[in-house]
Amino acid sequence: MSTTETTRFVRLRVELVLEVADEDAVVDRARRRIAEDGELGPEERRQLEGAVTEDTAEALAYLVDPVVLAEGIPGVELQQASWSSEHIEYDPDAPDWELDEDDERAGDDEEGEEEDGGGGVDRREHPGFPG
Repeated sequence: MSTTETTRFVRLRVELVLEVADEDAVVDRARRRIAEDGELGPEERRQLEGAVTEDTAEALAYLVDPVVLAEGIPGVELQQASWSSEHIEYDPDAPDWELDEDDERAGDDEEGEEEDGGGGVDRREHPGFPG
């Protein structure tokens, strides 16, 4: 591929840290969505129900579909998507969870000028941020 061809592709990385206040509600919703999915075969349905029932992180991975993020964007065609979930220890005040230099500077080029692009938003600093 030429440089022109490869620059047409963009990898968008999104990381979410979700606080689950009601595990039963998450699992119940995932099980309902599985039950409503007419494209699942009986064995696949059974395996999914077991996975989401045993692990809330699996239930969230089933419910949160990043493919939807790219739907409806004019001029964009999704080429590949993958995601996973895991339980983590999270302390919003711990230094490990602060935005790193790459997150804070996303969108800045080496000369300090803004480029088109996104960056990290720390919801603690922007509590009204809808996203």
